[in-house]
Amino acid sequence: MKVTYLFLPLLILMASCATQVPFTNQIRDEFSLDSEEKIGKVQFFISHTIVMDEEVRNENSATTSNGTLINNSSTKKESVIIQAGTPCVFDSYGPKGEMNVRFETGEGRVLSFYSKNEATRRYYFNVDWNQAGGPKIKYGGVTFKIDVLRGSPRSAYLRVARRKLEKVKRKDRFVRGMKV
Repeated sequence: MKVTYLFLPLLILMASCATQVPFTNQIRDEFSLDSEEKIGKVQFFISHTIVMDEEVRNENSATTSNGTLINNSSTKKESVIIQAGTPCVFDSYGPKGEMNVRFETGEGRVLSFYSKNEATRRYYFNVDWNQAGGPKIKYGGVTFKIDVLRGSPRSAYLRVARRKLEKVKRKDRFVRGMKV
């Protein structure tokens, strides 16, 4: 009996939590998210980690006054890592129906997601995977290369939290029976 009282709050807590499901056109239609205002109120999440790398290399050659050759090179590396489960918000629609979402504030800091085909209808990370030298994307005014070895950027899609609320009104009556 004591075990029941211990697990009952846990069961209620688990039942009240929302589960994350892929955002699809079906969910968009079910909840009438047809305007930018309505879809702007939805909290999105990313399904897989995306790693974007920037590398800027500067090389200079010079000669000193005594004739020594100097080869000066410097490299600046920056990585932007968006981990799986990171929340994001709707920013705008693209020209081909893709959704642009924002993970942080700043000019041009949006990622694009599009629906690959009618069968899955999930909104996947929108990058040209066949670019020479690897996929590149412009993020915040800087060109980043998508790291396909770290994270799972090819599999990344948008998810939403969905909770099912169900109210049941119950009334119990005990019947005592009849005596003669």
